[in-house]
Amino acid sequence: MAKTNFVISREDWSLHRKGEIDRQRHQEKVRDAIKKNLADIVSEESIIMHDGRKVVKVPIRSLDEFHFRYDFGKQQHGGQGDGNSKQGDVIYSDPQHGQGKGKGAGEEPGVDYYEADITVDELAEMIFEDLGLPNLEQKKKPEIASESVEFKDVRKKGIASNIDRKRTIMEVIKRNALQGNPGLHGITPEDLRYKTWETTYKFESNAVVLAMMDTSGSMGPFEKYIARSFFFWMVRFLRTKYNNVQIVFLAHHTEAKETTEEEFFTKGASGGTRCSSVYKLALEIIEKRYSPQDYNIYGFHFSDGDNLSSDNENCVKNINALLEVCNMVGYGEIEGPYYYTSTLRNTFKKIQNPKFTCVTIRDKSGVYPALKKFFSQTQEQK
Repeated sequence: MAKTNFVISREDWSLHRKGEIDRQRHQEKVRDAIKKNLADIVSEESIIMHDGRKVVKVPIRSLDEFHFRYDFGKQQHGGQGDGNSKQGDVIYSDPQHGQGKGKGAGEEPGVDYYEADITVDELAEMIFEDLGLPNLEQKKKPEIASESVEFKDVRKKGIASNIDRKRTIMEVIKRNALQGNPGLHGITPEDLRYKTWETTYKFESNAVVLAMMDTSGSMGPFEKYIARSFFFWMVRFLRTKYNNVQIVFLAHHTEAKETTEEEFFTKGASGGTRCSSVYKLALEIIEKRYSPQDYNIYGFHFSDGDNLSSDNENCVKNINALLEVCNMVGYGEIEGPYYYTSTLRNTFKKIQNPKFTCVTIRDKSGVYPALKKFFSQTQEQK
């Protein structure tokens, strides 16, 4: 018999996947960086104003684009000292980059930042991870059922894609053991088991959210943009996580009116401000269309707080009336460039009801904390 030589070798197949592994590591770093920068990313204009595209570019200022770095400018480096240094002395530091703030051209170099491609759905998933409607209660009726499919039964007949591998293997082992030939071998058609599904209905309590926005003349482009950024994510959050939530859009100056979603996000107005008008309209809509016995009701109002002083007491009165029928009422005030506290917000300090929440926003980074404060849930609700 001819002698045959065999060569056994082990190849590190991970080297063949190095490109894919590096890509996955990069994606993880991008995802972590996005999570750390959510407060800045949430109000990015490229996302809020995107024209229905599924993929948007997200700027991440804490993540550098990978590149080779040479001895930039051949600057002096730190190294061995001359013996006279003391603990705490700074031997060398990189030059400070300019931040691009203030007037004038400036001399410092800028900072490049990385732009990651991400789908709006992926971004929304990260933003809404810990959010939910607070104080959600089980209402009497009507409840709307949404269909869902659940695999609850195992049968001997079914389609090939639904084979239950675990139960099939158990059947083979059991049959072979009964035949005195134990082990996993010889699968027959009688051993096959299939998962079958049943259509079930998931019942959820109804809820309605009243989105109220000040569109008066004092609401400049910045104030309107902040308010619309909040409502943009609020609407997306509600439609992503809940099936039975209705949203009513209300805009006001000295008078309030119900608008379409498109008008709410695109049209402005002028004139003075009487915030009580929108609270009064919200109460009328609740009375006519949304019984508190059947609906969880929420109201969120955004304004710059530049309200008629004579109207402030009416606002408190109407907010208290809303709190009697709502699960929660939220007021968001967008502070102007001088960061003053409005007379309206000072008046709202009289309201001590725990269902009333007030936030202030000074810049774009305040939108995400406002979302988290309005839609935070207790441990029992999660």
